[in-house]
Amino acid sequence: MRVLLLTICLAVTSMPTAALAATIEMDVNGLVCAFCAQGIEKKLRAFPATADVVVSLEKKLVALSTKDGQDIPDGELKNALTNAGYTVKAIHRESESLDDVRQRLKASPK
Repeated sequence: MRVLLLTICLAVTSMPTAALAATIEMDVNGLVCAFCAQGIEKKLRAFPATADVVVSLEKKLVALSTKDGQDIPDGELKNALTNAGYTVKAIHRESESLDDVRQRLKASPK
C-alpha cells in the first residue's frame, strides 16, 4: 500500500504544470492596430498545438489555448512574438478557459 501511495505521489508531483494549464496568457507590448492582432493570431495558429487565440489590443494581452494533451513551451511562444517585432513582458499559464478570458476582456472597462 505504501509503495502504491508513494508511486502516485511521485507521478502527480512530477507532472509538468504547463500540461495542466487551460490557457496561456502573454502580456505583449507593441500591439497598436488590428493588423498587429491579425499577424499575431496567424503566427500563433501556425503552431500545431494551438487550438484558439484571442488578442486584446486594449489590454495588450494575447491568450491561447492548446489542443488536448499538447503544449507550446514558453520559449517558443516568446521567440515567435519577439521575431515578429513584439516585446513579451510576461507569460502566465492559467486554469481559466479561453472563453472565460474572452468574457473577462469584454467585461473589463477599456
